[in-house]
Amino acid sequence: MSAELTVLTLAALLQGLQFVLYAVPANRELGPGYTMSARDREPSRAMSDRTARLGRALDNHFEGLILFGIAVGVVQMSAQNTAFTAACAWVYLIARLLYIPAYALGLRPHRSFIWIVGFAATMLMLLAALV
Repeated sequence: MSAELTVLTLAALLQGLQFVLYAVPANRELGPGYTMSARDREPSRAMSDRTARLGRALDNHFEGLILFGIAVGVVQMSAQNTAFTAACAWVYLIARLLYIPAYALGLRPHRSFIWIVGFAATMLMLLAALV
């Protein structure tokens, strides 16, 4: 398996871990009555700031993972895997790993810089496939 596909697999596993990191405290804070409902109404109690941030970090990774998956797919299907695209993939994953605690702890502007690094790595992979 190529480095890019390995990283994509690890990024998907990270997404699963992020789901657990968010879902466990959200279920504790909101209660199973709400979390197992159709959620037609707002919850009667609010989540803690940290749990809400973990939820937003999860959503953010879903968005980033779409672009990263496209980048890996383009590189892989066009057989343009290089040391550069592999390095970009690893930078993306490391940035996503660092993003979770940075967002959960409310580290500003650090989380934004970390996000930019991961986004830039994804865009560079796509650009590399065009040249």
